[in-house]
Amino acid sequence: INALYNVVDRMYIGHIPEIGSAALTGVGVCFPIIMIISATAYLFGVGGAPRASIFMGKKDNKTAEKILGNCFISLVIVALIITIIVLIFNEPLLYLFGASENTIGYARSYICIYAIGTISVMVTLGLNAFISAQGFSKISMLTVLIGAVTNIVLDPIFIFVFNMGVNGAAWATIISQTISAIWAFQFLLSKKTVLRLRKDCMKIEKDILVPCIGLGVAPFIMQSTESVLVLCFNSSLLAYGGDLAVGAMTIITSVSQLATLPLQGICQGGQPIMSYNFGAGNKERVKKAFFTQFKVCTIFTSCFWLIMLLFPKLFAGIFSNNTDLITYTAWALRIYMAGIFSLGFQVACQQSFMALGQAKVSLLLACLRKLILLIPLIFILPLFIQDKVFAVFLAEPISDIVAAAITTITFMSRFNGILNRGKV
Repeated sequence: INALYNVVDRMYIGHIPEIGSAALTGVGVCFPIIMIISATAYLFGVGGAPRASIFMGKKDNKTAEKILGNCFISLVIVALIITIIVLIFNEPLLYLFGASENTIGYARSYICIYAIGTISVMVTLGLNAFISAQGFSKISMLTVLIGAVTNIVLDPIFIFVFNMGVNGAAWATIISQTISAIWAFQFLLSKKTVLRLRKDCMKIEKDILVPCIGLGVAPFIMQSTESVLVLCFNSSLLAYGGDLAVGAMTIITSVSQLATLPLQGICQGGQPIMSYNFGAGNKERVKKAFFTQFKVCTIFTSCFWLIMLLFPKLFAGIFSNNTDLITYTAWALRIYMAGIFSLGFQVACQQSFMALGQAKVSLLLACLRKLILLIPLIFILPLFIQDKVFAVFLAEPISDIVAAAITTITFMSRFNGILNRGKV
């Protein structure tokens, strides 16, 4: 559901008469900044939630509430800082991430409005992780569902009825995120929740916050390195294939979210079960939760991989009515998605390290696929393959498969040892 925020925006933007392709490419250039905002929310939310679950498993709800309060106030402070930075430095940032003279206007219009809603985006993502961590899966689902449905309704009204174009898409998104943030905030203030937001728990304590940040570094890097990836992909594709290749990459990034965000959802569903039972010393339930998660992730990515190889044109057509762009994107999608089946292995194992409080190994494996493998391959493969654009897209499946193999072997070899030690 969370994937719909950006995907729906791009679906409508790509079909704006006359300017759709250029506007879509411009909004795609904003994606790295959006990912940094989401990543920072994960730093505190996804980093703090497993630790809160573990302490709940130990029947220490007082410490768990301190974790919630410290992470919430940190989210608010950092959101304000990011908002100021984006509003001041948006143009050089957008050029850095692949904007051209043809697309900078659309990119700047979108990101300046989106930046105003940074605090809503971060509070929604951060607090929702703590709602899930307590086992309130329906409330957690409603948090994103309310915002997504509102976004789907407002997008066509603002973009086409009010003729606001790209600006309308941005306003629809931040209004939707604000509604979700209010929903999550009021729930954690209510008597229905186990852990409540309390003023006396919001005084930042080093011993409480630092371990949360340590555990959150892995998802932060996984998410924020998307920005570096887009920079690397867009700079290479702009050099070898021009705006058409960058436009294709915008669509591919949107489609890939349909795979990666559901995987995160599955693992966030498994996290509180694994973390709580790990804290309670229930090894068998931890194992059952992991292997259920592992199977579901693997089946999902295998089905997604098959659909991408069989119907790439169908997905490309969702985001544009430009025939050249659709044809080009369909070709690129088959290459880029060739290794997506293996992503289920990698994400299930890497996220389980986080659920078990293993910050260091989780961080290393988070860096493996993107920073150690993918980014170097983007620049190395074109040196050896004649079709340069093909070589750039080929870097993705190679890194996917290699990283998945290493991560799965590492997790399976350490799993029993972690359970036996029982240390966070």
